[in-house]
Amino acid sequence: MSEILMLEIPEELARQARQFAAAHQCRLEDAVVVWITQAVAEPDVESLPDQELLALCDLQLDDSQQAELSELLARQREGAASDADQHRLDQILAAYRQGMVTKARAWRTAVSRGLRSPLSDHAA
Repeated sequence: MSEILMLEIPEELARQARQFAAAHQCRLEDAVVVWITQAVAEPDVESLPDQELLALCDLQLDDSQQAELSELLARQREGAASDADQHRLDQILAAYRQGMVTKARAWRTAVSRGLRSPLSDHAA
């Protein structure tokens, strides 16, 4: 079941939503629903206990995910990826990007709590 909801959003956000919808070949309304769904699904890393926060800082693809990603990327490079392969690759990459955003937020919070040193301290 769904509910109709009218929203007034800033012009810049509406422009970004239209671009997202065009890039993903979907309706503007569907693009906004995707954004809201993603926002709700993101963990509130700032309120996590230290151990859970540190686990997010160390988040990586597991071996099976990495193997699947490597296989799909190889098929794509070779021009042998089916539509289903491309769809799955898009799903994995979207999840990976979201994981990287969550990991970055976790690092920022861990640094602010003094649990990790800034990444700039590790460069050189």
